[in-house]
Amino acid sequence: MTPNDPEQFDQSAPFPPAPVAPPARWPFWDYFDLFFLISIFLPSLFVAALLVRTISGFIPGKPLQGLIAQLIAYALIFGALYAILHLRYRRPFWRSLGWRVDPRVAIACLFAGPPLALAIGWLGFVLRAPELETPFQEMLQNRATLFFFAVFVVIIGPLCEELFFRGFLMPLLMRSCGTPAGIVLTGVLFGSLHGFEYSWSWRHILLVAAAGTVFGWVRFRTGSTASAVFIHSTYNMMQLAAFLIQTR
Repeated sequence: MTPNDPEQFDQSAPFPPAPVAPPARWPFWDYFDLFFLISIFLPSLFVAALLVRTISGFIPGKPLQGLIAQLIAYALIFGALYAILHLRYRRPFWRSLGWRVDPRVAIACLFAGPPLALAIGWLGFVLRAPELETPFQEMLQNRATLFFFAVFVVIIGPLCEELFFRGFLMPLLMRSCGTPAGIVLTGVLFGSLHGFEYSWSWRHILLVAAAGTVFGWVRFRTGSTASAVFIHSTYNMMQLAAFLIQTR
């Protein structure tokens, strides 16, 4: 039988099915990337504090110096995250972390922040969360510090925290633990990270964790990290307004 012999082929046999590509793993990053980011957290804070100390003569007051140090640390950490996504995986930064904006969803999330803040405040009342001296009170020294603090609380903080927790960490935990557990576990870690701000009061950690769980649910339900940023932003704005009213 020659290679061109028509009897070599069964004309009645169906064509073999086309090979199906295995589904791409999501998220495409792994725990090695997470541990790398965690490992540079303290060095980033140290470098930021060192830089701010070098230029402290140009920055009035320790509260403002602390905010700028935190901003520098954020820049270093997210620079590392950008390098992981862009250089190691050749993927876009914003889209990989779930940044997409639907105007109608964005408006709904912006309006949902204040009611959520009121609900968390009511839960704090039920739990009898104690009144604590927080570092936030140091931000009222002057208008410049208060303005920068407000920008940090309403814009910079929600953006950075949601990109890391709900954009990077939560998909990884959802892949490992399932969707509900991944959302809740991310919220618990989010609350725990804020523990030092509230003298490690378990009630306050629980309240922040509850808010973080809602942010995670919004991220999952809308498929957008931007939505979590929007609700987090107006949630913080409501809390900041209540803080200012209470202190004055």
